[in-house]
Amino acid sequence: MAADSALLLSLVEEYVSGLQDSKAKDTAKGVKDGQFTVLQLVEALGLSLTSSQPHTRARGVQLLSEVLQECYGGLTEREVEVLIAFYENRLKDHYVITPPVLQGLRALTKCTVLPPGSAVSMLRSLFQDVHVQPSYRNCVFLFDSSTELKGLGADFVFGFVQSMDGERDPRNLLLAFQVAKNIIHRGYDLGKFTEELFEVTSCYFPINFTPPPNDPHSITREELVQMLRDVLAGTPQFAEFLLPLIIEKLDSDVLSAKLDSLQTLTACVSQYEHKDLAEFLEGLWVSLRREVFQTSSEKIESAGLAALTALTSCLSRSVLNSDSEDSLCTFLDLVLKDCRHHLCEPDLKLVWPSAKLLQAACSASSRASHIITSAVMPSLIEQYNSKTEVNVRLMMGVLKACTIKSTQPKDFNLSSVFLAFRPSLCSMVFSALTETNASLQITATSVLTSLAQQTGLLLDSDIELAVDHLTRLLLTEEDNRVSLAVVECVGALAELHPAAFIAKLIPRLKKEIEASEQQSLQAVRQRCMSALAAMSTQPGVVQESTPVLLEVLSSAHTGSVGFSVEEVVAACHSLQRIAEQVQDTEETGRCFHDVIIPRLLSLALQAALQGEGSSGCRSPLLEEVVLSAMVPVISTSCSRLQPTLAGQTALKAVSLFLDGDVSFLPDNSFPSHIGLLKQQGDSWSQSQMVCLLMGCVCSLPRSVEVPQMDQLLSQLEEMSCTCSHPLSYTSAAKCFAGLVNKRAQGQLVLIQSTMKRVCSELDSASSSLRIQAFTHMIWVAKALLLRYHPLFTALTDKLFSLLDDADLGPMAADGFSLLMSDSPDVLNRGCHADVRIMYRQRFFSENSAKLVQGFNAAPQEKKPNYLKALSNIVNKLPKQVQVTELPALLSLLLEALSCPDRGVQLSTLSCLEPVLVDPPPALIQQLEALVGRLLPLTSSPSMNVRIASLRCIHAVSLFPVHEVLPFRARVLRALARPLDDKKRLVRIEAVQARAEWFLLGSPGGR
Repeated sequence: MAADSALLLSLVEEYVSGLQDSKAKDTAKGVKDGQFTVLQLVEALGLSLTSSQPHTRARGVQLLSEVLQECYGGLTEREVEVLIAFYENRLKDHYVITPPVLQGLRALTKCTVLPPGSAVSMLRSLFQDVHVQPSYRNCVFLFDSSTELKGLGADFVFGFVQSMDGERDPRNLLLAFQVAKNIIHRGYDLGKFTEELFEVTSCYFPINFTPPPNDPHSITREELVQMLRDVLAGTPQFAEFLLPLIIEKLDSDVLSAKLDSLQTLTACVSQYEHKDLAEFLEGLWVSLRREVFQTSSEKIESAGLAALTALTSCLSRSVLNSDSEDSLCTFLDLVLKDCRHHLCEPDLKLVWPSAKLLQAACSASSRASHIITSAVMPSLIEQYNSKTEVNVRLMMGVLKACTIKSTQPKDFNLSSVFLAFRPSLCSMVFSALTETNASLQITATSVLTSLAQQTGLLLDSDIELAVDHLTRLLLTEEDNRVSLAVVECVGALAELHPAAFIAKLIPRLKKEIEASEQQSLQAVRQRCMSALAAMSTQPGVVQESTPVLLEVLSSAHTGSVGFSVEEVVAACHSLQRIAEQVQDTEETGRCFHDVIIPRLLSLALQAALQGEGSSGCRSPLLEEVVLSAMVPVISTSCSRLQPTLAGQTALKAVSLFLDGDVSFLPDNSFPSHIGLLKQQGDSWSQSQMVCLLMGCVCSLPRSVEVPQMDQLLSQLEEMSCTCSHPLSYTSAAKCFAGLVNKRAQGQLVLIQSTMKRVCSELDSASSSLRIQAFTHMIWVAKALLLRYHPLFTALTDKLFSLLDDADLGPMAADGFSLLMSDSPDVLNRGCHADVRIMYRQRFFSENSAKLVQGFNAAPQEKKPNYLKALSNIVNKLPKQVQVTELPALLSLLLEALSCPDRGVQLSTLSCLEPVLVDPPPALIQQLEALVGRLLPLTSSPSMNVRIASLRCIHAVSLFPVHEVLPFRARVLRALARPLDDKKRLVRIEAVQARAEWFLLGSPGGR
């Protein structure tokens, strides 16, 4: 016991004397371990706490506070009570003792046995005895530790106001605003000090703060603005003070003050009721109108319109009594009075600002929309009849705003306000569609879409007329912007009125697509196919549109219509879009299962069997680009099939490719023995169809069992490892990998034999099948990596060993990019692959050390392969992981910048750029090497490399000034050449980078 006392006295002496601050942790450990108690510590501190020297007393109190921070959980209620009394008494001591006292009080507030009334007692002591403004810092932890403070009521608010008054330190202001926000949001009684609390916080509005360079506290203006806004907008009790202040600040010439005021107004009216705003409506409207009519900034205008929408929305929520004034009608009368007459002005000077104001008010609620539309629609119709371009575009904006759905109860039927104007509206829209001005046509399509979305507004005859106009524009309009707008409108209207499009548009588009003049109609055909895809969201439409697109493929194959390869690919893309967007119903599933997939397989098989033919003119369906476009059509379709249909599709596809069963294919005139998984001599036309098998079986849900799996995998492996046709063996490898990825853990025995076969081929330098074996290995490795399979490690080791191979080294380096990238057609989540989270990070953490070791051991001529592999891996990692992990690989990345491969240079630069924003010490230490490698890249033949290197050099200029200043002259000389670069984007980056470097060490610079 005596030894423990001696130890405690020794620890106290060493700490209080200022020799070793670490003794506080040793003391806390002794208390935790039971060597001595807090009471014994207080006794040991006796001489220190009663010393005549303030700094000695401060060190004694600080030791006690640091121990309490670690050991507050073991205190009893009586001990806490005594310690609180001691600390409250110490608040009356010398000011140097105040900080450790506050630290101790904060530790005591965490105790679970805090005595009742202690929080109030501590707060009273803080307000009474701490005569510096940051005393309210401790209100933060008291808020979190006790609910007793509400009992103080207005006294607490008064004490806080006194503490905050005159504060200027941004760190303290953040805390002060947080406390004020808590006071408001937790329902503290503000009492008669409401105005005082508003005044002490609003005196900082709007915030005018610019953080100093290299601010260690990282406090931004945005943080202060948002926290103050939360305070000012937190309670309607501030309305009578805040709204006049906002009106006053909107008269300022400072744009940031205007913007802050408008955004604060938007925030506060969401908390207010109409009665809080009634007195200030006219003043607010005058200010908002001025900011839109006389704006010099798009940001100010947008903020003003947003504030008007929020204000109108607030008034729309008002509940009217029989004797109360309708604030919404009163306010909208002001808006209409000042805006409506501008719609008829001859010079049109304020037409657009007035329209924007009306749109903003319109979009706030159904009721506001009803009132404004009823008032302005006659004027709009009258103005359109004057045949001016602006009026139609103006009308579009108002009508679009009118159709926005409100969150209010559906007590208003929006279409009812349009019914009285329906004939005029339709006439205006259809007339605008016949104009030659592209902007008018685009505007009219948007208005037509808006009108069609109003229930019952357009009659069947109107829809038919709309279809006629849209058809004409599709077939005759050459402006791409108009074509895109028309296609979008077709998609929107066909979803609402499918019958009209089935009856009129689809037959007309089919006729145009089948026209024979290829060169003059190629653009028209592609627009027609895009329109077919856009309108095909309903099952009925899909059943009519897809045969037209399939007929394009059939006609291209037979040659009856001269479709180009690009048009055939466009037809496939349209089918893919339909598969992605169509409603997921059994009816559409049947359409794809029974019609589309068999038809695609049949056409591809016909083309494969036909081969080049006697004339030497082969079918477009044999082209790799066409087959590659068919794959996503099939895979997207199969991925969305219901389980029963998916199982049937798998059975049919496997039977076709393994057994040559063609019974389910249309136009069945195929020979009886077909071997699609076997290359027939020099004919690759059949073997390449394996990519379609991949689309069928690799996109099915994991719950669907693929029949004859072992035999199928065996055949795919054989084709992948022996076929000489690149598309065939690559597709076979991808299909094999897609099936392996989904197979159960215990059913992967085949992988062992596959690995032996692949490794044997790769180890044979004289083998002619090494590329095939490598392709198979890399795809299997990716399949296993995605699911964390343990066999992946062996394939990884083999891949690393190939980096030293004379022939396959570059391919192995590129293989790492394949491992880390998302594959669009297989092994992705859309195909229901087994993809574990953060597999890239896991691969990097397990293999980065191997890569570094291999690089260090590799001969000089093989090092570029390792650098390329590293670049491919790191470039695919999430940015957060890059920033954390790159310092350890910095030397290799700098080496990669000297690699002649431009792809390696670009990916390495993209990896370095985020790290340079907040450089680690290791990077600053290698600044000479970094700058020396970046500057030559500014003259690279690749534009993207030049741009990326200039961005990195720009980021380097933000390093600590004393570190980069020695490089200033050298960098400025090197950046002179990019200033005259032939590419504008390069010149822009060069100017920005050189400006930063030029200002280094200069007056007004850094």
